[in-house]
Amino acid sequence: MKIWVPMDSAAKALGADDVARAIAREAAVRGLDVQIIRNGTRGMIWLEPLVEVDAGEGRIGYGAVTPADVPALLDGRLNSLGPVDMLDWMRRQTRLTFARCGVIDPLDLDDYQAHGGLAGLRRAIAMSQAEIVKEVFDSGLRGRGGAGFPTGIKWRTVSDAVADQKYIVCNADEGDSGTFADRMIMEGDPFTLIEGMAIAGLGVGATRGYVYLRSEYPDAIRVMEAAVVIARQRGMLGPDVLGSGRAFDMQIRTGAGAYVCGEETSLLNSLEGKRGTVRAKPPLPALEGFMGKPTVVNNVISLATVPVIFEKGAQHYADFGLGRSRGTVTLQIAGNVRHGGLFETAFGMTLGEVVNDIGGGTLSGHPVKAVQVGGPLGAYMPVSKFDTPMGYEEFDQKGGLIGHAGLVVFDDTADMLQMARFAMEFCAVESCGKCTPCRIGAVRGVETIDRIANGDPGAAALLTDLCETMKDGSLCALGGFTPYPVMSALTQFPDDFATHKEAAE
Repeated sequence: MKIWVPMDSAAKALGADDVARAIAREAAVRGLDVQIIRNGTRGMIWLEPLVEVDAGEGRIGYGAVTPADVPALLDGRLNSLGPVDMLDWMRRQTRLTFARCGVIDPLDLDDYQAHGGLAGLRRAIAMSQAEIVKEVFDSGLRGRGGAGFPTGIKWRTVSDAVADQKYIVCNADEGDSGTFADRMIMEGDPFTLIEGMAIAGLGVGATRGYVYLRSEYPDAIRVMEAAVVIARQRGMLGPDVLGSGRAFDMQIRTGAGAYVCGEETSLLNSLEGKRGTVRAKPPLPALEGFMGKPTVVNNVISLATVPVIFEKGAQHYADFGLGRSRGTVTLQIAGNVRHGGLFETAFGMTLGEVVNDIGGGTLSGHPVKAVQVGGPLGAYMPVSKFDTPMGYEEFDQKGGLIGHAGLVVFDDTADMLQMARFAMEFCAVESCGKCTPCRIGAVRGVETIDRIANGDPGAAALLTDLCETMKDGSLCALGGFTPYPVMSALTQFPDDFATHKEAAE
């Protein structure tokens, strides 16, 4: 009998380790031959710890299992969810990047290969550098870290650059509120990230790579470091990648958790051992990045998606999506929501479908008031904009941004003036301090919102002007995007600001 118990951080926080120990103890007492496999999560966080049992008839799921449930589980008396792959949450997805997550043992390279792993890298090895870059370009893959920049263009720039050394840097500094896709893939399917980085290295002529992880992710750090050692031992990394005669190796580096280090140039400074402050552009990192050399800086999900593009072909990936948003988007549904978790689907599903249909509405049972999409710098989208399709350009036209595709749901008890204040306060705390609009503007922003709350009739116009200055004058997206949540709160939920004014009067 095989039993899968997730070792994902979310599942562990909900008691998965205790459940795994209870299964081991009970099986030993009964003399049962049980193989316990610690997998990643399937993404249905409300069902964690989600235990799967295969007694010869396929993997049957049991949701929110506790140690007290273990005797009934082993007796076959515990109510099951049925085959996990047949659950509505799973059947409705288009799982490409996350196809193996929750299915395999994350640190079993043979299990990884049995589920399609390394097929993409082997195909890439048979291709020229230019052919590899063209494949990524033709797939339509765009940066999943927030900006949505075409990955193929970035790779082509680095590939065409002339230098004695080039680098691949994975931005794994996942700091946006309501986001966890990077962590999930690193904890649940680390080899797909390593494979994607190796393909990127072959494509642009880089022989060295780094994953920049945040210290708040100890489990992801542990799994990634172990996976790199295994990959190196098995010839997936090193001087002769899978016998190709081409070299690529990589290391895991841990940052101290500054939000601004999610910005690529600040990350590069930190990676070099410097203070994590933003660099002016140009020069672009693609030409002068890590140690002044041409560098590809891509997000975890961008790089983890590369293997499936090479396994199935660029056209297969490009056939999914909407407009210029090709492939799939890994939606991370969080906040006051009934069914929180990761849902991978083709671009194009509307925001309302995601929140009300997939997410099941609010956990509190109150009406949805707003959804912040794209992390703490994302706009608050009201219910009136729930017909907006999930696509980069489509969201931009409605004054929003998809960013890292994290969605945080709020019900009608949320005070949007306080949410706007939080955005400015967050920017003030996390600013690297290099540019005046962000460093000073965010502090003034908090003060100005407090003036609105205290009934100052001219403060709203001042806040609007301040946001314009921050948007146009900030050196990076921290100061430049903070106006998104602030102005969306002010314009879409004016009653919340008027209520404070009336109370002050």
